[in-house]
Amino acid sequence: MRDRDSSGRPRNARPRDELGRPLPTGCHGVEPLPEDIDTSADAVVALAGHLLDQGLPFQAHEALEAVWKVASEPERTAWKGMAQLAVALTHAMRGNATGAVRVRERGLLNLAAGELPAVALALRDRLLDLTSGP
Repeated sequence: MRDRDSSGRPRNARPRDELGRPLPTGCHGVEPLPEDIDTSADAVVALAGHLLDQGLPFQAHEALEAVWKVASEPERTAWKGMAQLAVALTHAMRGNATGAVRVRERGLLNLAAGELPAVALALRDRLLDLTSGP
């Protein structure tokens, strides 16, 4: 049975490592992002950039996913692409080159179909550089 929070929403209580892989129950992992993060573009760009600086692309994906889920079109599609680039980086760091390429391709399509606010363009470029290959 899946873990649930007090409102009944599904949650995974297992700790995760820095690349988002589940750890055995009782281990200490990376702290998950709070549920109530500020989803403004400025705040998410700053948070995702900080997480990337710390080598935490999975958590950067979680932050980008939070803004993607509340944004309206055409930003929504572009934020989804940004989250996918962070997932591609996570796959690459896990050694899954095939997964990294496939998710990056989907992310590029979503970036091309959407529109990011100006504050997110430097982070977009950074993610593109980080996922461009060895």
